[in-house]
Amino acid sequence: MNSKQLRAWVGAWPGVTEDIKWDTNRVFSVGGKMFCVIDASPADENASGGLSFKVDDDRFLELTDRPGILPAPYLARAKWICLAEPGAMRDAELKPLLRRSYELVSAKLTKAKQRELGEG
Repeated sequence: MNSKQLRAWVGAWPGVTEDIKWDTNRVFSVGGKMFCVIDASPADENASGGLSFKVDDDRFLELTDRPGILPAPYLARAKWICLAEPGAMRDAELKPLLRRSYELVSAKLTKAKQRELGEG
């Protein structure tokens, strides 16, 4: 997984924005709230690194018990996980989890912001 692939998956969802934070982290947000972060140099679209995103509370322990999946640094208390190893999760499982992260974060937006994004 690299930032170019991630952009192709999540970039077309309503209200998704992308920026660089903390020097080398590509952050994908909805309504100004981040739902997914990938460690990648902004100068190298094909760089791959740790991918972090929010999960449902009841899936957090299950997922972090698996090899290559860790509680995300600084965000674990908000039930974020980090795929620390490239093969920790197959695309078929990862795509719905990324969509769920987007949904979890967008559900916390104000109703006005959700309507503005075409979600509510």
